[in-house]
Amino acid sequence: MSEWGYAQDDPDEQLAKLHIFSMKKLDPGKDEIEVRITVHEFFTPKDPAMPFFAQADKQTNQKVTPYTPCGWGKTLLEALRQCILEVNRFPYQGET
Repeated sequence: MSEWGYAQDDPDEQLAKLHIFSMKKLDPGKDEIEVRITVHEFFTPKDPAMPFFAQADKQTNQKVTPYTPCGWGKTLLEALRQCILEVNRFPYQGET
C-alpha cells in the first residue's frame, strides 16, 4: 500500500493519486488534437478489482452522440490503454 493513502480518514472520500498523460488524436485529413488523459489511482476503490480509472478531457463523436473516452483496470497500464483505445474508437468532430 502507498503511504499517501493513509491521509484518507474515510474510505468513502475516494482519495486518489492522479497520473496525467497526453496523446495526439490522429484522424485522417484533420488536424491533430491533443487529448489529456487523467488516470485516478484509488487508495480504497469501490471495486477492489478495479483500482485505476482513466478519463479523457475531450469528447469524441460530438455530432452524433457525444462520448467521453474512459477505461478501468487492475493496473495503471490497463486503464490507460483502454482509454486510448476508446479515444480512437470514434472521430473527433470539434467542440459542440
